[in-house]
Amino acid sequence: MYLLGEQSARTDAMINRLQSLPVQWLRDLAPCGPVLQVDATDDLLPLLPAEQLFLLIDGVINGCIGARPLFYWQEGDLIGLQQGDVWADCHWCCDAPLRLQPYRREEVFRYLFADAGRAQQFVEYLQGHLAILAHAVAELKPREFRSSNGFKRVAAGEILIRQGDIADHVFVIIDGHAEAFVDGHKVGDVPRDEIFGAMAIFTGEPRNATVIARVPSTVMMIPGDQFLSMTRTNPKIAHSLIESMARRIGQLNRQIAPSTVAEGQR
Repeated sequence: MYLLGEQSARTDAMINRLQSLPVQWLRDLAPCGPVLQVDATDDLLPLLPAEQLFLLIDGVINGCIGARPLFYWQEGDLIGLQQGDVWADCHWCCDAPLRLQPYRREEVFRYLFADAGRAQQFVEYLQGHLAILAHAVAELKPREFRSSNGFKRVAAGEILIRQGDIADHVFVIIDGHAEAFVDGHKVGDVPRDEIFGAMAIFTGEPRNATVIARVPSTVMMIPGDQFLSMTRTNPKIAHSLIESMARRIGQLNRQIAPSTVAEGQR
C-alpha cells in the first residue's frame, strides 16, 4: 500500500523491493481457487472474501478515506491484509478490471511463519510500508514551530529585538518574560508563549520596538521566510498571532487613554 503522489527515488526503490516479496513467498503455495477477475467498481471490498488474501496480478486498486483517494496497490502487492474496525472508514475501488489470485488467509500466515527467512521478509514487508507512509506524512505535515536556528537562552536585561533594526526573525518566549519599549518608554509585556517580532516580517519595515528580557528566558528563533510559510499552511499559528496582536493593541489603548484624559484636563 502506497500513498498517492510523487515519490522520492529512495522510496521508489523501496516500493520495487517490497513488491517483489509476495510473489517469492507464494511461489510454492497452492492458490485456493482460480484467478478472480473483477470489473471496475466503486466498492471492491464486499467482493473479496474476508478469509482470503489475494496476489494482485494485474490492475491498480485505489483506497479512499471518505471520498478522498489516498492509497493505491499495484501488481505484485498482497491484498487483504487491512481488516478490522480501524479500516471501517476506508473503501477500495478500481477504474479498470483486476485479476487477483486467491489464497486462504490462515494458510498464508502459517506458511510464512513456518520458515524464519520468510517470516523475517514478511516483517520487512510490513515495516517497509510503514516507513513509506511515515516519510510521506513527514513531507505533508506542516513545519509548525520547527526553527532552523533553534533555541537561545538569554539573561535578564538582554536585548532580543532592537528598534530600527532590519527584521529577519520571529521570536517565541518558551520560558521567561520580556518587555517591549518604544523610544525608551515601556509599551507592553511579552509573556511566555507569546509570538513577537512578526509585524516587521509582514511589512518589511525596520523594527518598531525594542524587546528586552525581564528575567532569564529561553527564546525560539524562527527565520522570517519560514514563519511566513507557516502562517499560510497552519491556521493555528495565524490565530495565535492575531491574539497576540490584539492583546498588544489593548495594552497600548489602556496606556494611551489615561494620557489623553490628562491632556484634556489641562
